[in-house]
Amino acid sequence: MKEKKTNELYCMGRVSGSSGAAYMVTADDGRVFRCRSFPGTESGNPDASLVAVGDLVQVQGIQTGTEALEGNIMRVEPRTSALVRKRDPRRNRSREKQQVIASNIELLVPVVSAYEPPLSTRLIDRYLVFAESEQLPILIVVNKIELDKGGRTREQMAVYHELGYQVCYVSVHEKTGIDELAEVLAGKISAFSGHSGVGKSSLINLMTGCDLKTSATSFKTRKGVHTTSNATMHSLPGGGFVIDTPGIREFSLADITRENLRFYFREFLSLMPECGFSSCTHTVEPHCAVRRAAEQEMIDAGRYESYLLLFDALDEGDRV
Repeated sequence: MKEKKTNELYCMGRVSGSSGAAYMVTADDGRVFRCRSFPGTESGNPDASLVAVGDLVQVQGIQTGTEALEGNIMRVEPRTSALVRKRDPRRNRSREKQQVIASNIELLVPVVSAYEPPLSTRLIDRYLVFAESEQLPILIVVNKIELDKGGRTREQMAVYHELGYQVCYVSVHEKTGIDELAEVLAGKISAFSGHSGVGKSSLINLMTGCDLKTSATSFKTRKGVHTTSNATMHSLPGGGFVIDTPGIREFSLADITRENLRFYFREFLSLMPECGFSSCTHTVEPHCAVRRAAEQEMIDAGRYESYLLLFDALDEGDRV
């Protein structure tokens, strides 16, 4: 940190957590400041959340007369990547079009469970579309693999292996697969995301030694109960950081349209030149090579069905 005036100190740091209107910023020298934004805060990210966990920010320290470190966020640097949701600017005070869940991430890690809550390949496909659109590396983590007694989960995940996506199978309960996961995450800023109850916080606790709040799946609904209300960033023993994001029940696809969705299913790409129309949507057009491949089981029928569901959802404002 450098002194600019007698009572004004400036430094660069990364937002590591949030609580209400306050943000925890970890400075380059390791000190942690409790900060706030203000009407004069500059942003390098128009039309999106002003401050998010993972942001690089300039902080003006405030001398409080105590050992407490506080400051104002003067500027938020442009983001290299972001995990976002759409927002209706008419329904939020800041008029932002995108809610940023986590920023500057280098690896997206959707976490699903083999059971309780049940494996959702539809959600996986949504994350893959988002990652492909952002050219963001992705690692699919399947937790609670000890419950997959008959191998059904690995059968469901076979298509993703065939498409070249990296999949890691772990068990928090039996503490298996954790070392392999930590090795992949080392040195990167990763964001864990997924439904509540799949074990995101439990995995982070195992890898970091943190004590994040966790809870069991609801017996009545078979869905996860929300335990993480704000994104938080934690350092990994092997280097790098992991961001724990709030459990989601709906993952909206920002900036994905009916026109460009087809480019984010990688198995479609080699078939598209064979379609009868260059603008083929792969839904109803004649001489569609993608639809023909699905009918002939040359591509996975479940993935093609995911495409159709997403295509229809985008027409309805992406509300699946």
